[in-house]
Amino acid sequence: MCLIALAYMAHPRFPLIVAANRDEFMDRPTEPAHWWKDAPGIFAGRDKRAGGTWMGINRRGRFAAITNYRQMQMQFPAGPSRGELVREALEHDIDPGSTNDYAGFNLIYGTHGQLRYHNNINGEDIALTPGIHGLSNNLLDVPWPKVVKATTQLAHWVQQPDEQLAEGLFTLLSDDTPAPDNQLPNTGLPLEAERAASPILIRTSIGYGTRCSTVLLVNAKDEVFFEERAMPDGMAVTERFPIG
Repeated sequence: MCLIALAYMAHPRFPLIVAANRDEFMDRPTEPAHWWKDAPGIFAGRDKRAGGTWMGINRRGRFAAITNYRQMQMQFPAGPSRGELVREALEHDIDPGSTNDYAGFNLIYGTHGQLRYHNNINGEDIALTPGIHGLSNNLLDVPWPKVVKATTQLAHWVQQPDEQLAEGLFTLLSDDTPAPDNQLPNTGLPLEAERAASPILIRTSIGYGTRCSTVLLVNAKDEVFFEERAMPDGMAVTERFPIG
């Protein structure tokens, strides 16, 4: 994932609302969201190269999603695939002290009613506070333009009728407008690359961009709605199931 916007304990009928885009190289082999045969309680997409995932939920209501931390001046170990952390967090709690061997990341994880935020940049591991949060390739709620735009739009859509919510979030996730150059973060990328990475939905000519958009809703009855739309073909996977 390279963008996660979520409303946590901030809606009267949906304790958890997530809108997220996964950005990746287009030729990296990927399976769409499905129930995993080797971990039957997990519903998530899958990275076929390393076996992990970028975002998922299980039948017990455990949720996890990860973003990379982008700062080209920092040196990170090659480490194992960060997608393994998401699977681990979906199956059980993680040990924050064991994550230093991974390249830089941000992880949101836990039960849908007790989420936590962890990163291996400053080692922070905290309970997620109720409210609207945004996460891209820096720390939680750092106001990159795409994060500000996504959380502002999320705040709008959670005020709309329930039947408009999911489609409204997909509209949010489809915004491909670049940020103005004077608002771009400085992560060590060349200006042209920083500009190309600045929209909520990334499209480039170098085989990298947004691979899928996902909307996750968990309602007050512990019922899950999960829809993933792949790029560029728009293939959709939708699943509804109860937690318990």
